[in-house]
Amino acid sequence: MEQFIKQLGERDIGLIFKNEPLANHTTWKIGGPADFLIEPKNVDGLKELMTLLTTHNVPWRVIGRGSNLLVGDGGIEGVVIKLGEGLSHLDVEGETVTVGGGYSIIKLATVISKQGLSGLEFAGGIPGSVGGAVFMNAGAHGSDISKILTKALILFEDGTLKWINNEEMEFSYRTSRLQKENGICVEAVFKLEAGDRESIVNEMQKNKDYRRKSQPWNFPCAGSVFRNPLPNYAGQLIEKSGLKGFQIGGAQVSEMHGNFIVNIENAKAEDVLQLIDHIKKTVYDKFEVQMETEVEIVNRG
Repeated sequence: MEQFIKQLGERDIGLIFKNEPLANHTTWKIGGPADFLIEPKNVDGLKELMTLLTTHNVPWRVIGRGSNLLVGDGGIEGVVIKLGEGLSHLDVEGETVTVGGGYSIIKLATVISKQGLSGLEFAGGIPGSVGGAVFMNAGAHGSDISKILTKALILFEDGTLKWINNEEMEFSYRTSRLQKENGICVEAVFKLEAGDRESIVNEMQKNKDYRRKSQPWNFPCAGSVFRNPLPNYAGQLIEKSGLKGFQIGGAQVSEMHGNFIVNIENAKAEDVLQLIDHIKKTVYDKFEVQMETEVEIVNRG
C-alpha cells in the first residue's frame, strides 16, 4: 500500500480523500470510512487509477451517487472510486444519447424529456447515476435500462476499455453481467424515440409525483431494499406481515412503503442489517417466501 500511496501522490488523477466517511456519500447517510475515496477527473484519470490499483493489488469498489448501497459501520478497505463530475458528460444526436457513468439518471430523464425524447420517463425518480443504473438494470413503471441501452463502455481491471452491447450485458430483473465481473460503466449509449414533448414531460412528471407520494424521500433511504419475489411484491409482503413502522435502533421500516428502510435517527449499518434479517425471517415464517436484498451490502474485509 505504501508504494501505491506514493505513486498516487505523484499522479494528477483527481480528488483524493483519506479516511473519508462514506455516510457523506450514500443516500442512506450511513457508512464508516473508506481508506481512500478518489473521484477521477476524467476517463484517463480513471484508467490510470485502475492501473495503479491492479499493479499494487489494492482492493477497490466503485460508487456513483451512493443510492442502493449499504456500507458497514467499519467502512471499506482500500479505495472507493466515486464517479462524479469528471464522468458526467452528455451528448445528444437525434435519438441517440451518449452519457457519462457519473451523470445523474434523474437529471438525464428530466433533460431528455424536455427535448422531446421518449424512453427514460420511468427513470424520473430513480436516485442514482447512469453507471449504477446500468449495473443494476434499474427500472420502474414497467420499463428498465435494458429496454433502451444500445451499448456501454466498460473499464475492466486490466485497464482495458471495451464496448459491450445490450445482448452481451446479460440483462435480467435488476441484474447485469457487471454484477459478476469487476468492471466500471464509464459511458452508456441509449436509443430513444422522438415524440410529443408535452406528453413525455407530463408522463415523467406523473411518475415522479407517484414516487413522491408513495415513497418516503423525506428520510434518508436507499430505494427499494428487497427484490420483488415475483409474482409477489416485496412491499406488500412486508406490509401484510405487520412490519410497517417496525424499528431497530435508528432504522425503521417506512410507514409509507414497506420495501423502504429509512434512517430516522442516526441509524447504524448494524441497525439496518438486523432489520433486514428480521424482515426476511418474519416474511418467510408467514408466507414461506425467501426475500433477497436489492441493495448492495458492503462490509470491510
